[in-house]
Amino acid sequence: MGKIKYINSSDTTLLIILEGDWCFDQEVPCADDIISQIDSLPDLKQVTLNRDKLTKWDSGLLSFLFKINIHCLGQNILFQKKSLENGMQRLLSLATAVPERKKARKEKKSHSFLTKAGTTFVNFTSSAKEMLNFLGEATIAFLKLISGQSSMRQSVFMPIFQDCSSGALPIVSLISALVGLILAFVGAIQLVMFGAEIYVASLVGISMIRVMGAVMTGVIMAGRTGAAFAAQLGTMEVNEEIDALKTLGISPMEYLVLPRMLALAITMPLLCLYADLMGIIGGMIVGVFMLDLNFMEYFNMTRASISLNDFSIGLFHSLVFGILVALAGCLRGMQCKRSASAVGDAATSAVVTGIVAIVIATAVITLLCNIIGI
Repeated sequence: MGKIKYINSSDTTLLIILEGDWCFDQEVPCADDIISQIDSLPDLKQVTLNRDKLTKWDSGLLSFLFKINIHCLGQNILFQKKSLENGMQRLLSLATAVPERKKARKEKKSHSFLTKAGTTFVNFTSSAKEMLNFLGEATIAFLKLISGQSSMRQSVFMPIFQDCSSGALPIVSLISALVGLILAFVGAIQLVMFGAEIYVASLVGISMIRVMGAVMTGVIMAGRTGAAFAAQLGTMEVNEEIDALKTLGISPMEYLVLPRMLALAITMPLLCLYADLMGIIGGMIVGVFMLDLNFMEYFNMTRASISLNDFSIGLFHSLVFGILVALAGCLRGMQCKRSASAVGDAATSAVVTGIVAIVIATAVITLLCNIIGI
């Protein structure tokens, strides 16, 4: 246990005797007590130390002496360190060698409402401009692919296509089947009241094939594949690999973005059909095993309820969602700043952008279908 003693050798000198163990795991005196003793002597000019009875010490003692030293400097009192060990003197000198720079700490500034609104508008305008430029470059890359002038390689496209197709089947199967179960449960609660359990098949079939299958698949791919695209391209941006491609004369849009956009545009309609099937199977489980419906009865009702227009609308939804998710993931990846945390921010932003785009596209397509009458 550390101890201290005060000896006023004169009105201008204070001797502090250090005794015992001065370690963090031991109970040591508080530096504020010494500072109060110093302030009680108005004529004090010098503080000296005696360490003859000091047995062990660590940074706990240094922290104690540092506070006293800083206080003495502020009061123009000489803090005598010559009696300390050489290592202790060097550590104290190093701690006080560089004072804290004025205004080094960031001060929080409050901005007015107009300033915040203007900043938000400027950021939105800049982001919209970048998005339009990216969309234009992607369109040009696609037109080059159609004309046979693109530098896209099959060796780059095939692994992406495999990851977007067969790699996504497990999660699509699980989520789609559960969505079908949920729709059947919700519909059955009301339909059972009227003895119309058979129409659960119509509810599940139309909702899954027309909208829900495509929407759920799009959300899954936005969280799974869109975030992966953003993380991949963001990491390449951090490692300056995209700059290397530009230096070699290879277009990042044709080499990186176009394969990902094509892969999702092709696989999304196929995954949507698979999600429709899994959703109908999920609804059929509820209808057959809980509502006591006949399997063929449920199947025939589902087939009679859906039409070719429903299939076409669902596939069109999925095609649009695939392009939007790919563009959102690649855009955020290309916009990634060169830091480790920026990669995570890009992946998060890609998921949010993709889901928002899916919701907006769903609303627009549904409105257009109602206007056209299909």
